[in-house]
Parts: sequence; C-alpha cells; structure tokens
Amino acid sequence: MDIVEKELHSRKDEIQNEVELLFKANMKITNWDVAEADNRKAAEILIDIIQEKIDVMRGDINAGKYDNY
Repeated sequence: MDIVEKELHSRKDEIQNEVELLFKANMKITNWDVAEADNRKAAEILIDIIQEKIDVMRGDINAGKYDNY
C-alpha cells in the first residue's frame, strides 16, 4: 500500500461519516420543507442524486481532471 492509500484509508471512517452527514442533513431539510414527505422515497431520490454526482466525478477522474489538482 502506497502513502496515498495509507492516508485515505486512515481517514476512511471520517470521509464516510461526512457523506452520511450530507445525506442526513438533506433528509432533515426535506422533512422541514415537506412535512408529509415519504421518507423512503426521499432517501432513494437523495441517494440517486448523490450517486449521479459521484458518477460525474468518476468520469472527470477518468478524463484526467484531477491529475494536477
């Protein structure tokens, strides 16, 4: 394992917790804005939105966008 892998793996829990916090914060906002929201549907839509952005970012990585970041 190289130094970059070690660094990111050492922060894995922190990174994953931040993603979960983003998800939960947006679930709360949805519940504030739409009191009668279907939470399961909201969660599915929200995770799709997050996944869509991850897919775009993966494409950017493959295209070299972050090679000199």
